Amino acid sequence: MAGFIFALLFSVFGQQIDVPACVPYSGGYTKPHVKVLDGLTWEIYGVAHMWAFEPQDITVPAGITVNFYLTSSDVVHGFDIVNKGVNLMAVPGAVAKTSITFDRAGVYQIVCHEYCGVGHQNMMGKITVR
Repeated sequence: MAGFIFALLFSVFGQQIDVPACVPYSGGYTKPHVKVLDGLTWEIYGVAHMWAFEPQDITVPAGITVNFYLTSSDVVHGFDIVNKGVNLMAVPGAVAKTSITFDRAGVYQIVCHEYCGVGHQNMMGKITVR
């Protein structure tokens, strides 16, 4: 148990990996959208479905904090932002939330890491940071 707690604390503080939260589902959104709260904070409401993430291509400025809210319209999907330590599960009837700051410009791939059916290998998206 001590090893598990150490690994969790090391991931959160040492590697700066955010532990995702589960937001109580209120049916608050079913359509994907991007909301700009201010110059430093954006919210992205994503919906995963066979076999795509929506929005699929996201462009954000460098240096901002992005709050991701993710749900699924059909089956369980995975949501992994490659090389950023973001790993969420998109579950029908639930909303997962995490926050991330994109410090450097670049293109960050989004892949589904949970087998969701025959077209799973094509389920991708991208975040372009300018």
